[in-house]
Amino acid sequence: MEKVILVDMQDNEIGTEEKMKAHSNGGQLHRAISVFLFNDKGETLLQQRASTKYHSKAKWANTCCSHPRPGEANEAAAERRLVEEMGIKAKLEERFVFPYHAEVGSGLTEQEYDHIFFGRYNGEPKPNKDEVQGWRWVSIKEFSRWVKEKPEDFAAWVVLMADRFVEEAKKY
Repeated sequence: MEKVILVDMQDNEIGTEEKMKAHSNGGQLHRAISVFLFNDKGETLLQQRASTKYHSKAKWANTCCSHPRPGEANEAAAERRLVEEMGIKAKLEERFVFPYHAEVGSGLTEQEYDHIFFGRYNGEPKPNKDEVQGWRWVSIKEFSRWVKEKPEDFAAWVVLMADRFVEEAKKY
């Protein structure tokens, strides 16, 4: 049974909870990680979540995302999930945090204190088919336009953090 780290609004650990319980009944605030990779052209790598995922099925999202395990550092969790989801090893750096609350379908709620990591990568991903059904590199300009014109194509957290992501990506 996978557990997540429950936190307060200052990201202080206050306990653990089984992952699905933390996403049920309005959700409990818990720690999360999100990764955005960039290539030398300034594009970011997006993934299309597998249609078999427990929520946000077939939606476009950042390069990868997940939750640190109890006792696991955020950066280690981000690096682990990047390998598990996309088959990529890359050096990552935390760029900002983004607390959010979003209904994600199937009666589930994301209530997360999300640590956002950026990294560089120029190869081709080797995605885990259980996690990812598609991927593509997009320019920041294309990403911004796409999210504004068709937010329904994206996972809720990507839509909510899009403006902040674009602002930070321009500095990276």
